[in-house]
Amino acid sequence: MFTRIARCQFGPANPKINLARAFSSTAPARADFTHVVIGAGAVGLAIARSLASHQSSSSISDSTLLLERHPQVGTETSSRNSEVIHGGLYYGTSSLKTRLCVAGRQQLYAFCGERGVPHARVGKWVVAQDAAQREALEGICAFSREYDGGKAVPTRWVGDEEAKRKEPDVCAEAGILESPETGIVDSHGLMAALHGLFEDAGGVTALNSSVVAVEPLRSGGNSSSLPGSGGWRLTVRDSSTGEESSITASNLINSAGLGAAEIHNMIVPPSSDCRARLYYAKGNYFSYGASAPKVSRLIYPVTAPGAGGLGTHLTLDLAGRMRFGPDVEWVDSPDDLTVNAARLPAAIQEIKKYLPRIDTAALAPDYAGIRPKLRPAGAVATGGGGFVDFYVRREDGYEGWVNLLGIESPGLTSCLAIGGLVRDMLYGSGKVEGSPAM
Repeated sequence: MFTRIARCQFGPANPKINLARAFSSTAPARADFTHVVIGAGAVGLAIARSLASHQSSSSISDSTLLLERHPQVGTETSSRNSEVIHGGLYYGTSSLKTRLCVAGRQQLYAFCGERGVPHARVGKWVVAQDAAQREALEGICAFSREYDGGKAVPTRWVGDEEAKRKEPDVCAEAGILESPETGIVDSHGLMAALHGLFEDAGGVTALNSSVVAVEPLRSGGNSSSLPGSGGWRLTVRDSSTGEESSITASNLINSAGLGAAEIHNMIVPPSSDCRARLYYAKGNYFSYGASAPKVSRLIYPVTAPGAGGLGTHLTLDLAGRMRFGPDVEWVDSPDDLTVNAARLPAAIQEIKKYLPRIDTAALAPDYAGIRPKLRPAGAVATGGGGFVDFYVRREDGYEGWVNLLGIESPGLTSCLAIGGLVRDMLYGSGKVEGSPAM
C-alpha cells in the first residue's frame, strides 16, 4: 500500500524530505527519490535491485522507489508463464533479445545457485515432424554454432536410438535438436529473492500504487531545457483507498509490463506519432493429471512461421509434473485471464503430434497469462512474420527516462541482464546499440 509503506518518506499531498541527498547535475536538487521504477514484475524487481545495489556501493546517498499497482509483486506476466530459462535459440544474431537472453541465462543460473532459488537445468528438445520443420531446425542449429563460436547458445542433434532410449513416448519424425542449457525456475522464489535484496539495499516498495499521471519537469523552469532535466513528477493513486500522492524523482524507469504503453502515453504529447500500443497475446495452459506418458525434459515443436508464440509445448514444474501451453489467443484486455477451455481440442491436436499417446482425458484447463507485444507478429527471428525485438531505450529528447516496451518472453530469463543494462544506461554509456525504433 503506497501511503502505508512510503509514508515515512513523504506525505500524501505535499511530500517533505528530511534527508539531504546529492543528485546528478541534471536532477532536481530536492527530488524525493533518485529513481522511480514503475512495475514490480521480475524485470522491474531486477532493475530496482540493480539500481539500489549501485547506490549502496557508491558514496552518494541515493534512493530508489519501486511502484506496483497490485497488492503483491509479480502477479502479472512474471507469474503466469512457463517458468522456462531459455537457451536463446530463436531471436537472431543481432537482436537485443538474444544478447540479453544469453547473458541473463548465465547470470540467472549463478544467482539461483548462490541464493538458493529452486531451479533445474533439465534441457529441451525441439522436435521436427517433416522436411520443412527439419530445415527450420537446421537453421536454428546453424545460428547456434555461428553465434559466439557456438559457446553461448549450445545445441546438439539427438539420434534416433538415443531418443528412443531417453524419451520413448516422444515422436519426432524428422529430427531432434537439443538445447542442454534450457531449464526451469521457480519464478515466485526468484522474485522474492530479488525483492529482498532490493529492500536490503535500502529500496522502498509501494504496493497498491497506480501511476495516474507523469509530468517531465524542466530544469529551472526553463522552457528551452529538455523535459525531465528538472526531474519527474508522478501522481500515484492508492488502489485500495483512492487517495492520491505526488512524488518527484530524478530518473524514471517505465517497466510496467502490461501497463507500459499507458505510462509511455502519459509522457509523450497526445499529438505525437510516438504513441505506443500493446497487443495482448493470451496464452492458455493445460495441466496433466495422469502418470503416463512420462517425459523428463521440455519438448517444443518447431515454431510455425509468423506465429505469435513458440507453439504449444510440454513444460515441467520443479516436481516433474507436466503441463502444456501456451497457445496464442489475441484478446482486447490484459485482464482476460480466464482459461479458454474451448481451445483445448486445438491444443490436443498439437500435443499429439509429438506425444501421440497422451491421455486426453487427463488434460484440464490450468491457468492463463498475457504477453505484451508491440505488434501481433512473429515470436522468432526466422521464417518471416515480422519479428519484434525488445524495446529498451534511454529516450531521446528527454532526460532521465528509460523506457521498456514489449518485454515478453524471454523477459524472465533476461531479467538480471536487463537490470544491469538499465543501470549502465543511467551510469554508463547511456545508449544501447541494437535497441530498435518502435
